[in-house]
Amino acid sequence: MKNFYELEAELPSGKIVKMEEYKWKVILIANTASKCWLTPQYEWLENLYKKYKDKWLVVLWFPCNQFANQEPWTDDEIKQNCLLNYWVTFPIFKKVDVNWENTCEIFKYLKDNTFSLFWKNIKWNFTKFLISSDSKKIKRFAPLVKPEDLEEKIIKLLK
Repeated sequence: MKNFYELEAELPSGKIVKMEEYKWKVILIANTASKCWLTPQYEWLENLYKKYKDKWLVVLWFPCNQFANQEPWTDDEIKQNCLLNYWVTFPIFKKVDVNWENTCEIFKYLKDNTFSLFWKNIKWNFTKFLISSDSKKIKRFAPLVKPEDLEEKIIKLLK
């Protein structure tokens, strides 16, 4: 099995990003959707990123349309919406599947390396994963956990 830093993901531009670019940073990953009732979390994810990016936090955002068609837009439309309405400055990747046979490698890895009370599949938009700077500790958080509620955990990992 690969380690996290051997994985890669694609940006809407087509550029491939290797996760090793984020080595030694604390990483917060979320699967997102623009038409979800949890979409206001975009603002809090951006706030956390701005507050801690100079202390080695990175937020990685993966749009997904597997839950009630809540991300029907193209990758470019998603990016424009995020820039115009939420002023997002952290990396937004191409739309991915987080469950079933076409699950992207990153979410396969995250699901295989975290505990979930009922089953490994992602249950809804805005499931979040917090990864330590050495990638040895990965914590999974339910969609209803607000990004601002993760701040203390992020601060501990940044020390």
